[in-house]
Amino acid sequence: MSAISVPLLLSLKVAGWATFFAAVLGIAVAYGLSRWRSRWSDVVDSVLTLPMVLPPTVIGYYLLVLLGRRGWLGAFLSDLGIELVFTWQGAVIAATVVAFPMVLKAARAAFEDVDHTLEDGARVLGIGASGIFFRITLPLAMRGILAGVLLAFARALGEFGATLMIAGSIPGRTQTLSIAIYEAVQAGNDDAANVLVLVTALTCIAVLLIASRLAPDRTRMMGVGGALR
Repeated sequence: MSAISVPLLLSLKVAGWATFFAAVLGIAVAYGLSRWRSRWSDVVDSVLTLPMVLPPTVIGYYLLVLLGRRGWLGAFLSDLGIELVFTWQGAVIAATVVAFPMVLKAARAAFEDVDHTLEDGARVLGIGASGIFFRITLPLAMRGILAGVLLAFARALGEFGATLMIAGSIPGRTQTLSIAIYEAVQAGNDDAANVLVLVTALTCIAVLLIASRLAPDRTRMMGVGGALR
């Protein structure tokens, strides 16, 4: 049973932290890009979306170059006693990088779809920039953001290539569900692989069902217009 529960709990922990970081960074960057009126905004968006289309092993390689002991950032962190390669924290970084574009694309589209007349009306009433964002813009864009966050969690939960490159496959430490499935197939243990695949699928379905019930309904979201009165 531990052969299933250990990688499952580790995968949930890695995916949870990765989704948190991807959500915070993705929402902030998406909001900035949605308000940045420049031809360069799409260029920046394209660069930040690269992890969505690059092979995961390429992302893992770049992370190794950056965070390895001989990498410029990895060497600096190593001098401070911080090691990220072959750790679950390294797996979080890999999952965050590949999940980030999911939040970015969905959140930017959601922010751009917000009715700007509501924001302008709030400014006329003297509401500050932070108040407009948290009381008007963010609630109205929440459905799109939640969709991106869900995709980010699912992507982080199933991440394999980049995680294997930077975190390896250490049972109980860095072996997530996807890596455990790969190891089981390589070892010819089809029974274990089938069980792990089933657990992964059921976990993703459960997460999506729970999230769909927690998502705010459209009438409550549109009711944010009452904040202007």
